[in-house]
Amino acid sequence: MSEPKPRVALFVTCLVDLYRPSVGFAAIRLLEQAGCLVEVPPTQTCCGQPAFNAGDRATARDLARGLVDAFAGYDHVVAPSGSCTGMIAHHLPTLFDDDPQYRAKAEDLAARTHELVSFLRDVMGVERVDARFDGTVTYHDSCAGLREMGIKAQPRALLGGVAGLTLTEMADPEICCGFGGTFCVKYPDISVRMVTDKCRDIAATGAGTVLAGDMGCLLNMAGRLRREGSPVQVRHVAEVLAGLTREVPPIGEAGSP
Repeated sequence: MSEPKPRVALFVTCLVDLYRPSVGFAAIRLLEQAGCLVEVPPTQTCCGQPAFNAGDRATARDLARGLVDAFAGYDHVVAPSGSCTGMIAHHLPTLFDDDPQYRAKAEDLAARTHELVSFLRDVMGVERVDARFDGTVTYHDSCAGLREMGIKAQPRALLGGVAGLTLTEMADPEICCGFGGTFCVKYPDISVRMVTDKCRDIAATGAGTVLAGDMGCLLNMAGRLRREGSPVQVRHVAEVLAGLTREVPPIGEAGSP
């Protein structure tokens, strides 16, 4: 008798929902290929990170309470974002320091929440995906994914199994792209300088595509690359791993979702 499939809730994230739904569909495809039963809870909302970072703990707490309720009962919660995952896994429980009942629920949710590529590699044991991408890519490590969730080797390991793909590393793939959520709004001049430096490093690799696991970083880099007239394409790593690149235009190009 075979073991039941793990019941996984996909946390879509705001930026994927509003700007790049194809990343959500890519995540579902990858999770189902890994043997998961995937559901998308319809009552999910923002993880509360923008409010939390802005010091609006009341709004963040309200959003967190709804999130805790929406994802109750699932074996795992998976998000195609190291940033949102980091918020849930590390910060959500602190919003309920004066509410022991919800603090316990939030801690339980935190323990069950994973970033997509890390979940595929570290939890489901996926070693290879059935995908092809003909070209050279470089990979940007998002700050939250790298520093909060320890995501570094996992995407590179899976990309190594994509037929036709060559990965060329930047000189400094771990340096921030300048997005930083509300940082780019509060300090636009510094943010622009940071993303300009990042685009220079991307260009120096000679890669035709830059990949990352966070939509905030991707939108920021895509915007700057387009303003500079760069031919470099921008994609979420899940789209490459799921083999969706022939169906979906790169981020920032005409016709992209």
